[in-house]
Amino acid sequence: MRARLQNLAGLFAALLMTALFSVSATAQDKGTIYYLAPTLFDEFQVETKDMVELLFGQLGYKVVTLDAQQRADLQNSQMDDTVLQKPKAIILAAVDFDAISPGIEKAHAAGIPILVYDRQIRNRPVEFTSVAGTVEIGRLSAEEAVKLLTAKKGESKGKVLSIMGDSGDTYTLDIEAGFEEVMKKNPGIEVIAKPSKDWEPTNAANTVQDQILVNPDIDLIFIHADHLAPPIVSVLENKGKKKGDILIVNATGMPVGLKLLREGWVQTIVEQPLYGQVYGMAMFLDHVINKKPIKAGTYDVVGLPSQLTIESWGPNLRVPGGVITKDNVDDTRFWGNLKPPGVPVPTVAE
Repeated sequence: MRARLQNLAGLFAALLMTALFSVSATAQDKGTIYYLAPTLFDEFQVETKDMVELLFGQLGYKVVTLDAQQRADLQNSQMDDTVLQKPKAIILAAVDFDAISPGIEKAHAAGIPILVYDRQIRNRPVEFTSVAGTVEIGRLSAEEAVKLLTAKKGESKGKVLSIMGDSGDTYTLDIEAGFEEVMKKNPGIEVIAKPSKDWEPTNAANTVQDQILVNPDIDLIFIHADHLAPPIVSVLENKGKKKGDILIVNATGMPVGLKLLREGWVQTIVEQPLYGQVYGMAMFLDHVINKKPIKAGTYDVVGLPSQLTIESWGPNLRVPGGVITKDNVDDTRFWGNLKPPGVPVPTVAE
């Protein structure tokens, strides 16, 4: 009996190994895709990496991720090395959209399509772009800021410090454009906008510390990304500020941002839809690789009504975010709760 059980166990193990090998082979039989990440410093970038590898692996591709460590020169070198590997496609989140332009030209010369993720490139054609509706994030954030200031002061007035990311990143520039577009309709609100070089939290905190000295009457701080918020909160605490003394509106929706919202330091967050952006790329991947036409229109991207337009630089998918408050902060649709949608990649009609 023991020998028979051992034989059955051996047979089961062999079948299991065969099945695993089959799945592994299938996951790679369409070829390799490289994801050129700008950095893996924060949760947004790490969760993006994990989602890209998960979803594109489900579609049959092997994914290789390269971390540029927020260095344009390193990403340029990685692009050159990647082109030599002749992958099926390159997913690019650029450190610097101007610096990476020669690399895009090299990829195109080698017949390799480029899918731009998150950090938009408009100065040259690419095969597909999937981004958050960044201008919309700015508008929504401004609307939430106006509501908070009105509730506090009885009317839409006050002084706002906008803590941007790196001034060379279109993501933060677009958010600020949307934010100030709305604020111009509220002349009683003064906006002071300051960049944070390389999206570095210490730079953001130093700016807040300086501005509180120069402008002690700041009513609200708008922070373009949650990872900049913890050191800013520390500055406020060191200045003797309590929760709510200076209102805070964040963008992005990282776990650290949700934590600060739950604690009461942050009043509102406008999410950057990470899951939707990656799903959006995955939906159109085979169209890009097989050079199938991509049609403009509205697409359901895991429940998010997203707009695909054909721009001068190519097909451009804008995925909307959502407003997070203390009332809905635990909703799993927000990526900061780190519970990805367990749904397959939607099929896009020809």
